[in-house]
Amino acid sequence: MTRSTVAVLFGGVSSEHEVSRLTAASVLENIDRERWDPLAIGITREGRWFLCPEGLSPASVADGSWEQDPGLRPAILSPDREHHGLWLFDGRAGWWRTRIDVIFPALHGKNGEDGAIQGLAQLAGIPLVGCGVAASALCMDKDLTKTLLTARGIPNARWLTATREARDDEALAGTIGKELGWPVFVKPASDGSSVGVSRVQGPKDLSAALDTAFQSGRKVLIEEAVTGAEVECAVMGNHTGVETSSVLGEIVPKRALYDYEGKYLDGSTDLYLPARLPREQSEAIKQAAIAAYRALECTGLARVDFFALADGSYCLNEVNTLPGFTSISMWPKLMMASGMTYPELITRLITLALEEG
Repeated sequence: MTRSTVAVLFGGVSSEHEVSRLTAASVLENIDRERWDPLAIGITREGRWFLCPEGLSPASVADGSWEQDPGLRPAILSPDREHHGLWLFDGRAGWWRTRIDVIFPALHGKNGEDGAIQGLAQLAGIPLVGCGVAASALCMDKDLTKTLLTARGIPNARWLTATREARDDEALAGTIGKELGWPVFVKPASDGSSVGVSRVQGPKDLSAALDTAFQSGRKVLIEEAVTGAEVECAVMGNHTGVETSSVLGEIVPKRALYDYEGKYLDGSTDLYLPARLPREQSEAIKQAAIAAYRALECTGLARVDFFALADGSYCLNEVNTLPGFTSISMWPKLMMASGMTYPELITRLITLALEEG
């Protein structure tokens, strides 16, 4: 059987650079090499692309030492569909070309999850794991996501937006008090993994939270605080069929905010799988996850996060089109609890990408 070449992209110009490396290392370690021929393509924080040498250890990807490997070759993903792959530079032989059959973007956050790499893949005519340009861009912007979900009748937290160019902290504090009430969460409209998120108890703390959130972009989201269990649903599929994990996962942060450090670095979070919810509420959340996935025209995979409320209802929190994907991340754990192995998940996602074309 001829093996298809899978380009695993990682790193990148993103606040989630380190998490991307962990995802890529996990994919490279577990991909079925009898079926797929992986190429590791690392992108530095400065945006330089390199093809990593064959046999590069996943550990060097995870810890960042791949950048010092003497076998690295500068690489360019060509937008020319005839090339269908990479141009590589060899100092002795000049530039030469290698074909790619499918891209697995182990890239989180900006430039990986927001439609940027999806657009490049579309220009190049190369299938890509996960959502396309429109769904990626839409889901990355929490304001646009919530606008569409609200129009479709899918419950989500009330919110306001603020822009850097029209910033007026005093007026905004008054509007928050009237329309949302305190406390609120202030977050960048287009960033992931709780980067730049603050819980704001009252008007006196608003300016500092806005300063933090505006570091990530020109638009900021202000959301009402919702009291409920934080639960997550894994979704997978294309336009022809969508499935969820058989169970939900529940997150219980050990500190006030489930932020980047709590998700990935310091272990300050308890996980319950399955979530401690009544069956009827769990089933309603799974159906809402499918509805949101379809409304946003997602493909490949997504993790849809909710608040499960005490009265049996729910409130959608956010949609992640490329959630953490190590073997201990919630999306794979949920799908593995549904009966699939981690290597089977990788194969299924690559197959979905090839089917979508």
